[in-house]
Amino acid sequence: MKTALQHNIAITELQGIGDITAKKLIAYCGNSEAVFSEKKTVLAKIPGIGAINANKIIQSKTEALVIAEEELKFIEKNKIKPIFYLDEAYSKRLLHCEDGPVLMYTKGDIDFNNQKVISIVGTRKATDYGHEFCDKIVEQLKPHNPLIISGLAYGIDLHAHKAAINNKLQTAAVLAHGLDRIYPALHRSVAKQMLNNGGLISDYKSGTKPDRENFPKRNRIVAGLSDLTIVIESSKKGGSLITAYLANDYNRDVFALPGRLSDTQSEGCNILIKNHKAALIQSVKDIEYVMGWEANALKVPQQHQLFVELTEEEKIITNLLAQQDKTPIDSLSLQAKMPMSKTASLLLNLEFSGVVKALPGKMYKLV
Repeated sequence: MKTALQHNIAITELQGIGDITAKKLIAYCGNSEAVFSEKKTVLAKIPGIGAINANKIIQSKTEALVIAEEELKFIEKNKIKPIFYLDEAYSKRLLHCEDGPVLMYTKGDIDFNNQKVISIVGTRKATDYGHEFCDKIVEQLKPHNPLIISGLAYGIDLHAHKAAINNKLQTAAVLAHGLDRIYPALHRSVAKQMLNNGGLISDYKSGTKPDRENFPKRNRIVAGLSDLTIVIESSKKGGSLITAYLANDYNRDVFALPGRLSDTQSEGCNILIKNHKAALIQSVKDIEYVMGWEANALKVPQQHQLFVELTEEEKIITNLLAQQDKTPIDSLSLQAKMPMSKTASLLLNLEFSGVVKALPGKMYKLV
């Protein structure tokens, strides 16, 4: 008997169907299983699908279900936890990203909806300057107890994971291959340590190799999972810049460590700062100022306290929402005279605190 999970996996294996289209299919059909039982003529009439895609779905659905059945065996044997985009455990932050993965395979115990999630990325050829700053910023972030996200690559990625482990912070790596392997293999011991407080993430099924084209694609998850991205050293064409630009597209804040004009490994960071794609970072105070985080007055979810203490900026948002039934985020941003990224960050914190509720169409209302 085919299960809901098998269909959730199988929909990611349909030919020509990416994350955006898969979500559209599920929304129109009701669930993944219904997509597989729907007639071609009906599928073709779904906006954005058409006859060509409908034909691909019909032709590839049997094979997709077989692949999913094999993946189920791997998941069970290796204690992999698949998280579907409609599951409660799925990242609320990724739900705001149109191209967020339909399904993530995870290993370990990752709290995607930690109140604060930070991505730290950078060059594979990190200098002592980059390593030292990475150690410093992670240590300074410790009072905020964030989840640290990176990609387990050489250089800054690996150093960020190690710094999080040393500071007893939860850390998770987004991989560009299946969870049947670790790449680079030299980082296997660090990956194993991460399973104790965090873990591994991939939207690729087992058997997927770390091919070059997979890395830019996985960077959208690194950017989308987080409230902000910190870039610590990057060449002017570094993969970290892809993550930074994706974070910009998602209306997330980006911070970059500046370097000397003559330093090749700082070219990318300097370009981000110069083009106003990232805020200059020297210490955690820069993050606290931009994000509105208070170092020693961290918020507690509403269910654990009678009243929620709001910052002045959060009060502006809640006062505006109090005057309206429900409001789109772009309207709130205009009314509050705040950047969209700032408004999105404040709304996310208020949602986690139980003060506001997110509605379809990027609408918000007071609880």
